[in-house]
Amino acid sequence: MQRFRDFWPYYLQEHARAGTRALHYAGTSLVIGLLATAPFVGQWWMAVALPVAGYGFAWAGHGLIERNRPATFRYPLWSLRADFVMWQRFLTGKIGRDLARAGVRADGTVDPARRIAG
Repeated sequence: MQRFRDFWPYYLQEHARAGTRALHYAGTSLVIGLLATAPFVGQWWMAVALPVAGYGFAWAGHGLIERNRPATFRYPLWSLRADFVMWQRFLTGKIGRDLARAGVRADGTVDPARRIAG
């Protein structure tokens, strides 16, 4: 994949189940919270917790719910960007439309005819 817009549908397919996305949202929200509060509380050690918070929740979702390998291992920068895009699309109510466009069904499966190989 050469462009983020080609990666995005693949990323959504790898996050087809709502529980996986929910754990990603929790981790991303925690990361945002840590980033927002660290300068005010003066606890810069909180920066060490950022990858644990973000990736811990995300990888738990992939291992326990989605049962796939996180895209982070193959596409680290695009996956990081996509985590924040997915979180933003969720908060603005647009993630459902994106999932449908990517071939993700409401039951958390992917239309086999639209499956993108990573």
